[in-house]
Amino acid sequence: MLMSQQQHRVVQLDDVTRVALMITPPNQGSPIDQAREAISTIRDILNRQPVEMSLTKQTVFVRSVEDIDTLGNLFKAYYRDRVPATSFVIQPPCAGQALAIEAWALGGDGIEVCFPLPDLVTVTYDQLRWIYVAGITSPHDATCAYDEAKHCFGLLAERLRHVGATFNDVCRIWLYQGGITQPERDAGGETIERYRELNRARADFFQQLESVGQINTSRDGQAFYPASTGIGMAGPGMTVSCLGLQTSRDDVSLHPLENPRQTSAFDYARKYSPRSPLFSRAMAVKIGDHATTWISGTASILDSETVHSGDVEKQTHQTIDNIQNLISDKNFRQHGLAGMGAALTDLAKVRVYVKHPRDYQTCRAIVESRFGPVPAIYAVADVCRPDLLVEIEGVAFSDVTHSP
Repeated sequence: MLMSQQQHRVVQLDDVTRVALMITPPNQGSPIDQAREAISTIRDILNRQPVEMSLTKQTVFVRSVEDIDTLGNLFKAYYRDRVPATSFVIQPPCAGQALAIEAWALGGDGIEVCFPLPDLVTVTYDQLRWIYVAGITSPHDATCAYDEAKHCFGLLAERLRHVGATFNDVCRIWLYQGGITQPERDAGGETIERYRELNRARADFFQQLESVGQINTSRDGQAFYPASTGIGMAGPGMTVSCLGLQTSRDDVSLHPLENPRQTSAFDYARKYSPRSPLFSRAMAVKIGDHATTWISGTASILDSETVHSGDVEKQTHQTIDNIQNLISDKNFRQHGLAGMGAALTDLAKVRVYVKHPRDYQTCRAIVESRFGPVPAIYAVADVCRPDLLVEIEGVAFSDVTHSP
């Protein structure tokens, strides 16, 4: 099902062709030159597919906030009225490039791609409707992390309502926060870490949505939260995006996954955050005979404690061990989902967030040895705990096997 290339991977799901693109251009020329090189690479890859492809969503990792407007204008000029839902994240590529691009494209008969708003794209086929919201940012006049997060979550909900969706349809969220581990003053004058205030805003927002029936955080007696990444970025404020799915098909279902070797984030003790981070370790989406598993940002944590503090080599191995255990056949069976498990080789792409640029080569060597030739982007980013040095997320595609 997966066909690997250096910078992309093709996933064939029945009659739909998906392409995951992880494009890091050569570190040559100006930012606009590097962006043109990346666009040219994407165009070449998509032109080589057997069906016409549409680019639907992209995340652009940039070295400098000053380049965002220029790059945005370039995308508008190139894609015109079909600009993919785009997030610009100030996370410099580890090898020094001005930018790197993660993009998703798909093609096949009967696919309808709509662009109702500049930051909103819908994809409809086979009684499925995927919803991509990207590039939601906090206002410049926000004075605290709580208000930044509250504003961004509100805009996500607004975009979803624009296409007749709610947070009940959301299976994956990305949260990029400036100064994620930095302290600030809360409303009572107490010093608190910005990430903890993000968690408080998310918990309050979900509680508000629950009161009006726009999210169900408990289903069939189990906690049910979207998969999520909460990661640092340079500069102030927040940038957020999400992925949703609507369908009436009875062979489609969503399944949150937890790692038995890790305390569920939503059950963390108060010492980690007064309001727990409300997300699942992964979200598996079963569609017919296929499973897509969206893996949340994962780090070197066992139970609820950071392990291998100060050792990036051991932290990287532990992070990959956690991913491997999370998506394993054994863990799926323990969740009552026999036949849906995946291996590291089933990953279509990974993002690797490295706290210190000096650790890039060490981290990359381990990732390549453990994952094999999976397309990857390596970006410099602060992780949500001061003692964590690396975080990895990804998405795996697997066939569902049925017992005789």
